[in-house]
Amino acid sequence: MDKEARSIIASYVDAHREEMVSFWQEIVNMESGSQNKTGIDAVAARLGQALASEGAAVKIVEMEKAGNMLVAEVGAGRNKPAVLFMGHMDTVFPLGTVAKRPFTIRDGKAYGPGALDMKGGIVAALFAIKALNAAGYTDRPLKVILAGDEEIAHANSNAADVFMQEAKGAAAAFNCETGFVDDAIVTGRKGTAVFTLEVKGVGVHAGNEPENGRSAILEISHKVIDIQNLTNWEQGTTFNVGVIEGGIVPNAVPGYAKIVVDIRYQDPALLPDIERQLAEVAAKQYVPDTTTTLTQTPGIAPMQTTDGVKQLFEVVKKTYAEMGLGTPYGKYVGGGSDSAYSVMAGVPTVCAMGVKGGRNHSPEEFAVVDTLYERAKLLAFCTLNLD
Repeated sequence: MDKEARSIIASYVDAHREEMVSFWQEIVNMESGSQNKTGIDAVAARLGQALASEGAAVKIVEMEKAGNMLVAEVGAGRNKPAVLFMGHMDTVFPLGTVAKRPFTIRDGKAYGPGALDMKGGIVAALFAIKALNAAGYTDRPLKVILAGDEEIAHANSNAADVFMQEAKGAAAAFNCETGFVDDAIVTGRKGTAVFTLEVKGVGVHAGNEPENGRSAILEISHKVIDIQNLTNWEQGTTFNVGVIEGGIVPNAVPGYAKIVVDIRYQDPALLPDIERQLAEVAAKQYVPDTTTTLTQTPGIAPMQTTDGVKQLFEVVKKTYAEMGLGTPYGKYVGGGSDSAYSVMAGVPTVCAMGVKGGRNHSPEEFAVVDTLYERAKLLAFCTLNLD
């Protein structure tokens, strides 16, 4: 690592700590729940403005039914393949959360909707780019790709396709998703799939004519057991019936019931078999005169642990050692992310490179403030350490 560049980067980040926190506060307090297109688009515009001030060519990818995407690139004409900084601008929190829980720092931890997942990571990436610019870095293009609907698995957009198109040909990708306090770096993730089964039966009065009823709840209860039994621990495929609804009142045979199933899987090649298994369950009939409808909601593909991923993780380990941060370890997790798509595009990718914290998706979600500066430096130094 170039010592002079490293010194300038470290000094830049340290000199701009207040500005980093101020920007973090600004974008956390810009409400951007996954269904809030107006808020997400405003965050994209603000980040585009900040990146344009660093010389980036900024492109807003318009989405009709989802938050827009942001693609920005500094030094697009440079000879070597680009370095990617990835993530998402949406949060899981509903409109009105900021009014109740705005960005706050207490005891060295930052709170607020999306402070950890993942607006802190976005700020770390932005200031890594600023620091690299300050150090005169011109080796590779620095490209930012941010989605507007990751938390709902791009159900209403083609963001996955945009990620693969924009990532193609890059040298490395750092996804600035939530970082782990134990210095785990994510090198693989399961894919996600969500299915809904709806059963229509025959609803009647439970006292006057129960023999004429066809219980949708009874039918779907059999299917719950069938689906849970599909879990294959050795294969790493899990089926979880996480939502169940049915009936109206206790004195009526229920004519309608519904379940929502979450599936996690390791290999993209397994998805057709998962779809087939659920279709077979849906086609079964335990209670006469009931019908079952199966629908699938888009999920996120698995992030596979390729040789390129492993090699990039070694760069992260080397950089950790140079920074005196100890030794990170590679972690395979069940939660999906858009790192899947950069890997599918052939780009070595590491994930969970954002600020460290915990309690994602809950009112207690927190980020460790000092790791904002640490991760900005780490991202910049890893960029310097790429061959």
